[in-house]
Amino acid sequence: MRATRRSLTNAKVERIPASGIRRFFDLASGTEGVISLGVGEPDFITPERFREAAIRSIKDGKTKYTSNYGIRPLREAISEHTAKLRGVRYDPDREILVTVGVSEAVDLALRATLNDGDEVIIADPSYVAYVPGIVLAGGVPVPVPTDEQHEFRLRPEDVERAITPRTRAILLGFPSNPTGAVLTEDDLKGLARLVEEHDLVVYADEIYDRLVYGVEHHSIIERPGMRERTVYLAGFSKSYAMTGWRVGYACAPAEVIEQMMKIHQYTVMCVPTAAQYAALDALLTGENEVLRMVSEYDRRRKVMLKRFNDLGLHCFEPRGAFYCFPNITSTGMDDEQFAERLLLDEKVVTVPGSAFGERGRGHVRACYATSLEKIEEACDRIARFVGRA
Repeated sequence: MRATRRSLTNAKVERIPASGIRRFFDLASGTEGVISLGVGEPDFITPERFREAAIRSIKDGKTKYTSNYGIRPLREAISEHTAKLRGVRYDPDREILVTVGVSEAVDLALRATLNDGDEVIIADPSYVAYVPGIVLAGGVPVPVPTDEQHEFRLRPEDVERAITPRTRAILLGFPSNPTGAVLTEDDLKGLARLVEEHDLVVYADEIYDRLVYGVEHHSIIERPGMRERTVYLAGFSKSYAMTGWRVGYACAPAEVIEQMMKIHQYTVMCVPTAAQYAALDALLTGENEVLRMVSEYDRRRKVMLKRFNDLGLHCFEPRGAFYCFPNITSTGMDDEQFAERLLLDEKVVTVPGSAFGERGRGHVRACYATSLEKIEEACDRIARFVGRA
């Protein structure tokens, strides 16, 4: 009698859905005349100085493995950058790890600190990788609903109701992908109080920390006592237009960084050497480039926000990242129908809000990291589409 064949794949991975963002990216690829407001990627080319630094490192023969932690000049520059920006200094030898983008940093942080069954509080909606990352690390995601009327902030009073004896951590992805929400100082003060009262860990994913408009970004690591409880995650993809270079970093107490480094060591070894030298140049010389790009994103943000609201697609004002998150329920469609029909009828790519959690339903994410000309044309097409709805 032939034995029943066992599945070749991991059951935990099978339960994780593919990214809703990638599905719409794939639908649009190869279609002539598409305008994509879908994938969150700067349209700017990586500034020339950063590219030249990478080329120079290759010409100088710097093509071997680096330390698992990353090249020391980059870790020193990250330490200085964080001290200047956040008023918090990390030891470049023991408290900083250079990673393959912030995506790897988030994964390492979760795997290095969670035990099976630990609960992690996240905002709903939030970035698509958080729930799968928590599940793969053995944790249990606990989405806390956020609300349009409160600008999709993760409010301390809502978090407090979600805390149980099994709660291990809070994952803060702010400025937010997909909503563009930012946290207030009062939010951070209240969250820090809960972290101390319940002896929690914080994962602070601040990849969009430089992309804020009309407000100042504050990190929870600036709050008293939070440096010791937080894994601070940041990188180069968004603010420095370096998505394809895949360079991020984690800053945390040495005991945490050591465990993250072990996983990193056995999986990827180190970040590509030339990319690390490009990132180093970005930190040392790139401030004016960041400010230039942020100013241009702000122009685009204002145009897109006004156009959506003028169309009756109510959109709260996003103060961070590079996304608008309009409410499309006035069209009578759900977010999946809206995004699919808009793509088919008018060749404009957006992402259904439900890809980011239950509280994203009735919204779509539209990225303004594309040219003003394309944004205007996309909004003209959306106006035609909504007019027919």
